[in-house]
Amino acid sequence: MNFELGADSEAFRREVAAFLDEHLTPDVRDRVRASGSMHDWELHRALAGRGWLAAGWPKEYGGQGRSPLELMAMREELKKRHAPTEGMGMTVLVARTLLDAGSERMRAEIIPRAINGEILICLGYTEPQGGSDVASARTRAERDGDGWVIDGQKVFTTLAEEAHYVFLLTRTSTEGPKHRGLTMFLVPMDTPGIEVHPIRTLGGERTNTVHYTGVRVPDSARVGAVDGGWDVLMTALTYERSGVGDDSRLLNTIVEAARDAARETEGERGAAHSASIDDPTVRERLARLAIDVEVAKLLGRRSCWIEATGGIPTVEASMHKLFHAESRLRFSSVLLDLLGPRGLREVGDPLAVAGGAFAEEFRHAVIMPIWGGSSEVQRRIIAERGLGLPRSQ
Repeated sequence: MNFELGADSEAFRREVAAFLDEHLTPDVRDRVRASGSMHDWELHRALAGRGWLAAGWPKEYGGQGRSPLELMAMREELKKRHAPTEGMGMTVLVARTLLDAGSERMRAEIIPRAINGEILICLGYTEPQGGSDVASARTRAERDGDGWVIDGQKVFTTLAEEAHYVFLLTRTSTEGPKHRGLTMFLVPMDTPGIEVHPIRTLGGERTNTVHYTGVRVPDSARVGAVDGGWDVLMTALTYERSGVGDDSRLLNTIVEAARDAARETEGERGAAHSASIDDPTVRERLARLAIDVEVAKLLGRRSCWIEATGGIPTVEASMHKLFHAESRLRFSSVLLDLLGPRGLREVGDPLAVAGGAFAEEFRHAVIMPIWGGSSEVQRRIIAERGLGLPRSQ
């Protein structure tokens, strides 16, 4: 099977690269590092101005009708440059979910503002006691006349400090299986009773704890059926996992930088490691990393190919997410062993590996097996839906 993206996709990649040359400026990078938020409004609105927030959507919904292969090329280029597009990713996946499960009002009022770059939407799934078991949500939504009152707490709500809405998972029933008592809401973040508290992460990024105390919303804020939130959530998670970007170009750049560092002698350019390219075990470890990068790329492109041919890559997206996350963690650990202290030099240090990209990668890799569904969740999906194995207890 040929996993090349094709001439149209490569032409689009060049267009995206030229756009980033112009708009992904040092000022943008400095703002993102200072805030810890992987979002920049100036860049976000420039992307929206090109119509790229929903580039793959049908034209009748405000998109450009671009193919999944073209979208893969765009994601690869954005990832290669470390472009701060987390707000774009979350907002578009919620907007895409609203096309399937939202009300007519949401389609008419929320979606156009989302894809035009006017608003951001964050994800309110995870709770302190639940972790990746989102079905154990305790944040409670109770009927109150024609509306609802929401009380509870969410954690790791990234970009809550910037978002205009939260796509919120709540508990509306305690009867029956826990995943059948959930309901989704789209809640304005300026609603009274919402408090946002920052959490600073090892990766240098900001996320948040969000408290909901007596938050009142109308029934028109509900997405999908009462107690039908699990089905809405599964739709959103499928879009999230299939949209995982391919980092192969960035990671290959880091591998090449590590290879060059291994060629340097002790004391050259401040080298402080024992890895030598003359050591066959060093060459083998670098080769295995390059193989992992290629395998992750091909798994991602397989999911992309399934989308391009009209399928829904539920299992394949989980395979990609699992291998991508686990190999990234392995990648960073092995390279730090090889590079030694020099591998921890940050952006701005002239001796930093790959201009500091490796130090950022090393700190970020530790969260990869958790976000978007932990590795254990992905293994369950592969086992049960892909292999037909019985549900684990």
